[in-house]
Amino acid sequence: MADLKITLVKSTIGAIPKHKRTVEALGLRKLNKSVVLPDNAGTRGMVQQVRHLVKVEEV
Repeated sequence: MADLKITLVKSTIGAIPKHKRTVEALGLRKLNKSVVLPDNAGTRGMVQQVRHLVKVEEV
């Protein structure tokens, strides 16, 4: 199973609170920082919710 590299590319300042919490739950704290997470249904769902704020690559 592959991993996903998720990078925060847009600020969460104007985002709705639920999206801010989702980004933080993914482990992203600062702009242009990346995390590597397992590619599973939970991660994919969280990424889908904030797809306008993040960039996703398969690792």
